[in-house]
Amino acid sequence: MINRRSKLHRHRVAAATRRDAILGRLTPGGRRNFIDTLRAENTGSRLLLLGTVIALAWANSPWQGTYSSLSATTFGPASLHLDLTVAQWATDGLLAIFFFVVGLELKREMVEGQLRKPATAIVPILAAVGGMAIPALLYMAVVVMRDGPSEGWAIPVATDIAFAVAVLTIFGSRLPTALRAFLLTLAVVDDMLGIMVIAIFYADGLAFAWLGAALLAIALFGWLVRTGKVPFWVLIPLAVTAWALMHRSGVHATIAGVMLGFTVPVRALRGQQTGLAEHYEHLWRPVSAGLAVPVFALFAAGVSLDPGDLASAAGDAAAQGVALGLVIGKPVGILLATYLLVRFTRAKLHPTVHWPDLLAVSAVAGVGFTVSLLIGELSFTDASPRSEHVKAAILFGSLAAAIIGGALLTWRSRVHVNAHDLTDEDISVDPEGQPVTRTYRFSTAACGDPRT
Repeated sequence: MINRRSKLHRHRVAAATRRDAILGRLTPGGRRNFIDTLRAENTGSRLLLLGTVIALAWANSPWQGTYSSLSATTFGPASLHLDLTVAQWATDGLLAIFFFVVGLELKREMVEGQLRKPATAIVPILAAVGGMAIPALLYMAVVVMRDGPSEGWAIPVATDIAFAVAVLTIFGSRLPTALRAFLLTLAVVDDMLGIMVIAIFYADGLAFAWLGAALLAIALFGWLVRTGKVPFWVLIPLAVTAWALMHRSGVHATIAGVMLGFTVPVRALRGQQTGLAEHYEHLWRPVSAGLAVPVFALFAAGVSLDPGDLASAAGDAAAQGVALGLVIGKPVGILLATYLLVRFTRAKLHPTVHWPDLLAVSAVAGVGFTVSLLIGELSFTDASPRSEHVKAAILFGSLAAAIIGGALLTWRSRVHVNAHDLTDEDISVDPEGQPVTRTYRFSTAACGDPRT
């Protein structure tokens, strides 16, 4: 009798929970929808923005001491040189997941996308190079004139693809899809070049034995992945081992994430419907967008907004160079490189794209956040006051680039709509004005084949 009553009670509680619970466990369908939401570009940028806002509010609240103490809390095995602070775990550890996804994107782009053919790859590559060279030169010009530090030259060279695409989606939904393809490919190349900069210029006390061990672990990971028969519980510990060895070698640990991503095959193996690169990107993007990048922003973007501190940052040559590089250097570099390519080769702008459109997209490319913050942390230690100054410059420079780019995109959208020069296939909304979800990674770039 007691057991029967107990079972009845549990049944009633379970039924009430299913009927009344507000924050109960997700159903399988709800869980799939939640994960798919995290894969969306806008969701990742919103979570990144949320992490940044929380960091700024926390670092400037009466509880700012807890923010600093939590960021400086150390844990991890000291024998393996992994006794890192919480902030370092977010930068070196979680951000490796983000770079793993970037590595998968780069591999897919090189095998199946715009970068697979030199004729089409040359346009975004040269635009990205120009968008990196001019900000770096502008930064150096400022610090030379102001007798500032040269270490931060690489901070304004990066484009945050999540934020940039979000701005384009919100303000430029009626622009040609060729512009979106151009921005996506440009940002991917920008990421690739930024990774090379980190690997080459920010290696600290390179230990070749540990580096060799890391490369062997990465090669073993790639070989096992290509067999297509190894369970995840073998691959994940091996990937973590490769990351730890890379960290010990003196090369920034996030490079391990990129290299692991490059080992994953793009084309489907026998018996598979999709390639492993696409499958892993689909699997790990929610972790990157929903956890790794927002947590990184939470511990990287907590700068003081005290008027005195902001005034000090505004007078810092390094901060001035970073802000000018993002807001002015990025669009100037991209436009200049694209113009020179069109002027001195047979490359032409896509028929639906005009130079003011490229100006708007180039301004959006100045939103440099995730990778810029990472390079800022590598350039200046936390003990340096310039660390806070350049973080403030990245935040305000990216915000200014987003505002300017959004205004230009809105203007260009109105021009295209009023001119009625786009068909339904040329724009990113349907005839009823609703956004259309498409994949533009392999679409036509804003410039045509230089040989045609």
